[in-house]
Amino acid sequence: MSGSSRDDRVERYVEAQRERLLAELLEFLRIPSVSTDPRHAGDVARAADFVAESLRRAGLQATVHPTAGHPVVTAQTPARTGAPTVLVYGHYDVQPAEPLDAWTTPPFEPVIDGGRIRARGASDDKGQVFAHVKAVEALRDLDGGWPLNVRFVIEGEEEVGSPHLAEFLRAHRDDLAADVALVSDGAMVARETPTITYGLRGLAYLTVRVRAAGRDLHSGAYGGGVPNALLALCGMLASLKDEDGRVAVPGFYDRVRPLDVDERRRMAAVPFDREAFVRDAGVSATPGEVGYQLLERLWARPTLDVHGLGGGFVGDGAKTVIPAEGIAKLSCRLVADQDPRWVADAVRDHLVRVAPEGVSVEVTVEGLGEAALAPLDHPAVAAVARALEAVWGRPVVYARTGGSIPVVGELQRLLGAVPVLLDMGLEDDRLHAPDEKFEVRHYLQGIRASAAALGELAVALGTDRAVATADDRRDGGVRGEAGR
Repeated sequence: MSGSSRDDRVERYVEAQRERLLAELLEFLRIPSVSTDPRHAGDVARAADFVAESLRRAGLQATVHPTAGHPVVTAQTPARTGAPTVLVYGHYDVQPAEPLDAWTTPPFEPVIDGGRIRARGASDDKGQVFAHVKAVEALRDLDGGWPLNVRFVIEGEEEVGSPHLAEFLRAHRDDLAADVALVSDGAMVARETPTITYGLRGLAYLTVRVRAAGRDLHSGAYGGGVPNALLALCGMLASLKDEDGRVAVPGFYDRVRPLDVDERRRMAAVPFDREAFVRDAGVSATPGEVGYQLLERLWARPTLDVHGLGGGFVGDGAKTVIPAEGIAKLSCRLVADQDPRWVADAVRDHLVRVAPEGVSVEVTVEGLGEAALAPLDHPAVAAVARALEAVWGRPVVYARTGGSIPVVGELQRLLGAVPVLLDMGLEDDRLHAPDEKFEVRHYLQGIRASAAALGELAVALGTDRAVATADDRRDGGVRGEAGR
C-alpha cells in the first residue's frame, strides 16, 4: 500500500474519529499530574496508569515502572525482526497551574474555545505525546499492525529535570535501543509551517549563596566597616557578562560549535516576526551577544541568565540592615559540544575568584542537561520531512530551539537514537503560564503527521513492508479494531 493512500486513509480516520480523539485527550488533561508538588503524587501515578492503558488500547504492550520518583511508562509494538525501531519520547507530568486566579477557566477543567484546547498540559506535553499514541492506534485500526517497531518512553518527571530518567535508560538500554527518537515537546515556527527541530540547547542551572556576616547588621553601627552580601553578589553577577553581551567566564566559548554559512543562511530564511516577538515578550529592546542576529542568539548561541535574587529586607517600609547573606539562581543555556558539568564548574570558579574579601561563596548545581543536534543529512530527518510536507501540503522548515529537553541528549548518547523533533505546538501556547492552550487543528494534524512519519521512516530505514503479516498479528496478539 502506497504512502499517499495511507495518508488518505489516516485523514479520513481522524475526521471520522474526531470527537472521540478530542474527548480522550480532555480526559487526560483533567488529571492534575503536577510532578513538583507532593500533594499531587497520587494524580501523577493516575496519569501514568492512564497513559499505559491508552497504549494498551492502541495494541501495544505497556508497563508502568516505579522509580525513586514518579513512574516511567514504556510500551512496544509486537517485535518485527529486521525492521527498524522508532522510540517515541514524551512526558505526562505538568507544571504547577498557579496563579489560579489568572486562568480564564480552571486549569484542570479543559475546555475547547475558539478552536483551542485550554488546560494545563494541553501543549506541554500531554497533547503532543497523546497525538503519537493516537497515531499508532490509527495505524493498528487501519492496517492491523505497524510497518516497523515502535517503542514509547513517557516519563513523569520532565518538569522537575528528569532526575531518574537517565538511570532508567541505562538500566533498560537493551530493551529501548532504537534507530530514531521521535520527540514532540516544542513549537512550530509559525501556525501553518511544518517544522523539524534539529537542535536543542543544553542547560546548567546553579544556586549561588554568599555570606558576609554572622547576622544582618545595623547599617548605622556597621555601615562603612563591613562587607554587604547583596552588593557583593550583584557585583559578582555583573562580572559574568561583558559590554558586548558575551559571557565573561574564562573558556566558556572554547567548545562552542560555530554556525556555518549554510546554517546562518537557513536561519535567515525562517519566517520569524521580530515585532511579534517583542510584543509577546512585552519588551522594548532585544539586547544580546554582538555579531549575531536575534534568531541565531535565541537558537544557536549559549547564554547566561539570572532568574532570581534574594536577601536582606524587601517588606513594606524601611529596615536599615546590612544583609548578612544573599542568594541568586542562574543558568546557562548551552549548545552542541559544550559540557554542562565543565560549564557549571567554570562559572563556580569564576564567582569564587571575583568574590570580594570577607565574602564566602557556595554554589550548588541544581540541574544539568546535554545539548542535542541531529545531522540534517540523516535519512530519518528527510523521511520525517516528507511526512510533514505530505500532511501540511507545504515545505518543511528546519529550526533549532532555545529551550532544553535534557533527555533528548540522553536518548542520543545512551540509546544510539538519532533525535528528530516533530513539533506540534506554537510559541504562543503559553507554556508554564496561565491559559496554556493547544490548537485542535494541531492536535489532529499531529496524529496525521505521526502516522505518516512512521510510514516514511519504515521505508527510509530499511523495510518496505507497509503492514504486519498474519504471523506478526497472531504472535503479537494485535487486535483488529478498525472503525472502533
